[in-house]
Amino acid sequence: MAAAHGGDYLGRFVAETEWYNEVVLSAVAPGNWWRGLPHPVQSWIRNCVGGYLLYYISGFLWCFVIYYWKRHAYIPKDSIPTNEAMRKQIIVASKAMPLYCALPTLSEYMIESGWTRSFFNISEVGVPMYLINLALYLTFVEFGIYWMHRELHDIKPLYKYLHATHHIYNKENTLSPFAGLAFHPVDGILQAIPHVFALFIFPTHFRTHIALLFLEAVWTANIHDCIHGKIWPVMGAGYHTIHHTTYRHNYGHYTIWMDWMFGTLREPVDILKNE
Repeated sequence: MAAAHGGDYLGRFVAETEWYNEVVLSAVAPGNWWRGLPHPVQSWIRNCVGGYLLYYISGFLWCFVIYYWKRHAYIPKDSIPTNEAMRKQIIVASKAMPLYCALPTLSEYMIESGWTRSFFNISEVGVPMYLINLALYLTFVEFGIYWMHRELHDIKPLYKYLHATHHIYNKENTLSPFAGLAFHPVDGILQAIPHVFALFIFPTHFRTHIALLFLEAVWTANIHDCIHGKIWPVMGAGYHTIHHTTYRHNYGHYTIWMDWMFGTLREPVDILKNE
């Protein structure tokens, strides 16, 4: 879609990401050394800054609320993860973050190059078509993440060398919001890559795509906090905690629909306390 408009249209995507780079890097990087770097490198550094900030801020705020400020309101004392467990999760996620952030950098480059079906303004397609395409995009992502996650379990070498890094944390007293991004970096990229594949299939709003990629960091923090939100059909932490204890159920991402369709759904009970 973008390529059909030509270079002037593609320049709007470049100008947008250049503005993102200017806002972020001028605020955090001393001097002007970064201005001489190639545009994709600037975008990668900016994505790293955004990824680390989102992970640390959301993780620490989430943990502060559920483990300290509202201590025992949501989680019993014996189910609160140790500081050591959370420290290890932070280390794993922090080491992987630069590679995670290569994915949005790549998707931005492909959009800027006109290889995808991305569009710049919602007004170009209208709100009804934007919502329809967004629903199709999210359905594709849900399907892709479900099967990618499931195969990371079913294909033994993938589990052993990639996904097992994440499944070190399998109990309520080891899972925490910080576990949400504690993956082998290749594992994390594989599970997020349906977002990029979708760009070639569905007309996708550029800013929405970028927002949804970074929303993954917040969502994964949510589904690892062991608090069952009971909002149907959301694949909340109650469902995902079951996944970490059985290994064979609840592979889905945002909703329970794929697990329901493919026979892997297991309904949660109140894992942490009776209400």
